Amino acid sequence: MSDTEIRPPAAEAAHGLKRNAIGTGGIAFLVISAAAPLTVMAGVAPVAIGIGGIGAPMGYLIAGAVLLVFAVAFMAMTKHVKAAGGFYTYITLAMGKTVGLASAILAIVSYNCLQIGVYGLFAVQTQAMLRTLFGLDVPWPAVALVAIGAVWFLGYRGIDVGAKVLGVLLIAETAILAIMGAGILASGGAHGISGASFEPGNAFTPGVLAILAICFAAFMGFESTVLYRREARNPDKSVPRATYIAVGFMSVFYAFIVWTVVQAFGDGDVVAAAGELADGMFFATINHYVGPWAEVVMYVLIVTSVYASQLAFHNAINRYVYMLAKDGVLPAFLGKTHPKYKSPHRAGQIQTLLAAVVIAVCAVAGADPYKQLLIWVNTPGIFGIVALQGLVSVACFIYLRRTPAAVTNRLLVPVSAASAILLFGVVVLIAVNIELLTFADALTNTILLLVAPVVFLAGLLIARRLRATRPHIFDRLGSFETHDS
Repeated sequence: MSDTEIRPPAAEAAHGLKRNAIGTGGIAFLVISAAAPLTVMAGVAPVAIGIGGIGAPMGYLIAGAVLLVFAVAFMAMTKHVKAAGGFYTYITLAMGKTVGLASAILAIVSYNCLQIGVYGLFAVQTQAMLRTLFGLDVPWPAVALVAIGAVWFLGYRGIDVGAKVLGVLLIAETAILAIMGAGILASGGAHGISGASFEPGNAFTPGVLAILAICFAAFMGFESTVLYRREARNPDKSVPRATYIAVGFMSVFYAFIVWTVVQAFGDGDVVAAAGELADGMFFATINHYVGPWAEVVMYVLIVTSVYASQLAFHNAINRYVYMLAKDGVLPAFLGKTHPKYKSPHRAGQIQTLLAAVVIAVCAVAGADPYKQLLIWVNTPGIFGIVALQGLVSVACFIYLRRTPAAVTNRLLVPVSAASAILLFGVVVLIAVNIELLTFADALTNTILLLVAPVVFLAGLLIARRLRATRPHIFDRLGSFETHDS
């Protein structure tokens, strides 16, 4: 059977991406799984503690609060944007096709940076698991390439299989972290339970502001709520509800877990422990407070946690490529779905090939899978996605100002303006403190920071050229459906 052609948006539910009637809980699962809580905590949180000190838990609450402000304005547009293009369609609707196309290209590059970079973390953690449990020493490139193949397989089979797997993994990894936190509190921590992490003198220090990039990276699955709008039951209600549930849960849960780890070592000793133990900090903690069996479980679950994150990013990238192919910007063969699974499998094949090439190049160059592949490749992705969220806030402000019917509360317009200011403020903080995230030299940091603006500028130029040379394609950009009720 031949590939299925992409239909116009009105027919997309029947002939395009597979619809699976995902409810509020299912969408929230997808968003939280995209961030992979165990990956965020065991893989990256020790760095946040090392830089932010005992105030690190507050960084996750700040990030969650900013994103909840963003969500209020963002969700006000969801009833008027009906396509599955995520940030791309929202920006296009309010700010025009030129900015919209540039945003879509930036999103594809940023998500690829995030997804491909995390294969470095997957390789490091899987190596540690195989060495600890089986005494095997497997080269990290081999581990990464196997992971790429596994992600492609589930992505190829469609979102129904992906959502089920993500849900199971999410429950398991959340449970092991909760068990660790409960064990620490039950034991009274190292020197008793302290609330010093949330005192103003510790919660609003330069170190805490410096880790906001790390904290915002923990919420990178945010966009999944609208990317899967077409696959949701009653999306006008379930999408906003799932967004608030996911962001609220993640911010509180992340802050709680990091706070319990601070208690595990004590206010005065946790920063030194984070530097000494690094990515082994959570494993040592759960071994001490829960038992060796829990450390083994955590080793296994962090591998599946990273896998869940990779699958979610893979699906997000595929849907962006799908939308651009449908709009005529990318080659038409990328805008086809699998005849059986209804997944954008051609887009998935290209993304898989790109990831494999990057891993191969890093392996040949002798790059460190954690410092170079994870940290350096992820950094432009974090910078780009937060900047995109800022642009969406501007788009929300513009749209709400010119669409009175969408303004159901008089606070929506000022909230959207506040959201833009907050998110672009975070972009500035990331840029100012990038050396704390990458530990790289000035030239490398400059290159990493320039990726997002250069890609966005290139997108603007491509859009202008498209308008001049292929106006019929330019007119199709952002082919969403709206209504003004």
